[in-house]
Amino acid sequence: MISVAEALEQLFALARPLGIETVPLLQAHRRVLAQDVAATRNQPPFDGSAMDGYAVTEVAPGLRLKVVGESAAGHGFYQSVKSGEAVRIFTGAPVPEGAKAVVIQEDVSRDGDWITICDSPEDNDHIRPAGGDFKIGDTVRAGRVLGSNDIALLASMNIADVPVTRRPIVALISTGDELVMPGETPGPDQIIASNTFGLHALMRDLGAEPRLLPIARDNEASLRTAFELAKGADLIVTIGGASVGDHDVVANLAPQLGFDQSFYKVAMRPGKPLMAGRFGDAMMIGLPGNPVSAMVCGHVFVAPVVRSMLGLPAQPAPRRTGVLAQALPANGPREHYMRARFEKGGLVAFGSQDSSLLSILGQADALILRSPKDAPRAAGETVEYLPLR
Repeated sequence: MISVAEALEQLFALARPLGIETVPLLQAHRRVLAQDVAATRNQPPFDGSAMDGYAVTEVAPGLRLKVVGESAAGHGFYQSVKSGEAVRIFTGAPVPEGAKAVVIQEDVSRDGDWITICDSPEDNDHIRPAGGDFKIGDTVRAGRVLGSNDIALLASMNIADVPVTRRPIVALISTGDELVMPGETPGPDQIIASNTFGLHALMRDLGAEPRLLPIARDNEASLRTAFELAKGADLIVTIGGASVGDHDVVANLAPQLGFDQSFYKVAMRPGKPLMAGRFGDAMMIGLPGNPVSAMVCGHVFVAPVVRSMLGLPAQPAPRRTGVLAQALPANGPREHYMRARFEKGGLVAFGSQDSSLLSILGQADALILRSPKDAPRAAGETVEYLPLR
C-alpha cells in the first residue's frame, strides 16, 4: 500500500501528453493553450484619445484656437494640426499628426469654430500611445486555461484560430450485477449506477471528453466487451470491482485482458482499493465502487491526471487553508479526506464519514485533509482542505 503522494507521482508518470489541435477563437474558451500565441498588431495601432475633447499642439490657460476638423473612432482626421488650430476628437479616435495633447471638453468654451481653453486645464495629455497595451510579438504563454478575459485579449491581438491541447477521451465503465441505469426499475437486490454520472460531470468540468459506456456485468465476457468499447480512449476509468472479493472482476480479470498494473491500494480513506496502470495505448485507473470513495478519488487522483494530460502542471488538486469551527479527534493510520461544510465561521466535519453516503457528499463544501496519525485538532486551528464548490 502506497501513500497518496506516491500514487500521484506514479499516475503522472503513466499519463501521456496529448496532441495539439487548432480551433476557432469562439471555441477556445476553457481550453488549454498549447503553444505561445503572439500578437499580430499593436494595440492601440495609433496614438489614441483617452477622452472626448480637442486635439491641440499646445495647452495654455486662455489660449484661443480654431477648430479645423473632427476625429472620431473609425473616422480619423488625416491632416496635420498646426499651431493655433484644434481638432474635435472623441474617445478612442486617432490623435492627428502634430497634436501634443487632448484638452477635455469640460476645460474649454466653444463659440462657433473657436474654442478657448479655461484658466485651469488638467495637467494630462489624455493620449494613449500606440502599442501602449501590447505590441506586435507580445505573447500569451501556453499552459493556461483560456478564460473570457484571455479570449478578449486574443481577439484584440487579431488571433482567429487558437492552438489548444486536444481534449482527452475518458471512457467511464461501471461494473457490477447490482447496477441499473437511472430511470430503470431496479430489482430487489439492485441499486442505481451513480458514480459514472458524477465522474462524467467532473470530466466535463475539467475539459475532457467523457464517454459513458454500458455497465459491465460481473463476468469476463461483459468486461471484455466494455474494454473493446473503450478502445481509442486516452484514459479508462473503471468504477467498482477493484477490491479482492470473488465478484471483483476488474482486479481479477483485467490483467488477463492486457492490463499492466503499476500499483494497487492507497493509504487513504475513503478510497483505499485504488489501482492504476496501462491498458494498451490507454492509461487506466480503477476506482473503488463505494459512491463517495469513487468521487473523492475522482477529485484527488483523476482530476490532477486529466489536468496534466491537458498540459497543465502535474500537481495535486488545489488545496486551501481554513479554520475549524469544531474540534476533530485524532486521525488513524491513513490519510483521511473528511467531508465538511462551512458554518459558524469555519469548517465543520460531518458526523458520519461512511463512504456510501452520497447525501453527505452532496451537502459538503470541502474535504478536510488529515495526515496519517494526525493529532486531535481543536476548534480555531487551521487545516488544509480541498474545495468542492
